Amino acid sequence: MNLSMYVLLILSVVIGASLAYGLRKFTSANLSYGLAFGGAFLLGISVLHLLPEIYAVGKGSVGIWILVGFILQLVLEYLSGGLEHGHVHDHVHNEPNYLLQILIGLCIHSIIEGLPLERYESFHTHVHEGHHHTPMYFAYAIMLHKIPAAFALTIFILNSKYSKLKSILVISVFALSSPLGALIGNFAEISMAQMSILLAIVVGSFLHIATVILFEHDDRHHHHFQWKKLIFILIGFGLSLLSVH
Repeated sequence: MNLSMYVLLILSVVIGASLAYGLRKFTSANLSYGLAFGGAFLLGISVLHLLPEIYAVGKGSVGIWILVGFILQLVLEYLSGGLEHGHVHDHVHNEPNYLLQILIGLCIHSIIEGLPLERYESFHTHVHEGHHHTPMYFAYAIMLHKIPAAFALTIFILNSKYSKLKSILVISVFALSSPLGALIGNFAEISMAQMSILLAIVVGSFLHIATVILFEHDDRHHHHFQWKKLIFILIGFGLSLLSVH
């Protein structure tokens, strides 16, 4: 068990929530560049690392499972309201059922992406024929989109004025969801072929989140080329290139 990975996953939610508490007067500018960087890194990791590995092990049905992951994420966003890619709800909701709906959507997504985490090292070693370096880019990709998700979730909770106890409970459950998925995956019997299917579903989800982040437009800048955003996108792509074999 990689204890540091679990700590980092939880810490990413703590960081996102803490930033939200520190930035009570929220504007979309607080997130835009960080989202561009995270979305580019997520897309780069998916295309440069995960997709080649999945196709090296998986059969012809891999593409179908990627589409399944893409569609599944689309469905989950009807529950979560798009918080996975940092979409902040400006409107106020005090209904407990709505908060539960959001939490269910976020946690299902987090558990699914956590399932392959503990097994990914052996999968990576299998694909790269004995390469024993522990690749952390998969975990980093998850962390980098959990930070804005936790930020958006916390902003929503603050705007909706839920009790402090309920707020802490919801954020804690979200923080533990990916580690829970990793634990389940660690104790389950998962073959290399099944790992390729799991990763294909996760990559489909990643592709949906990354493309939404990168192609979502702020109406105020719709007709202006955003050089700053491009710089952050290029940095994200550049970091995803650093660990290419």
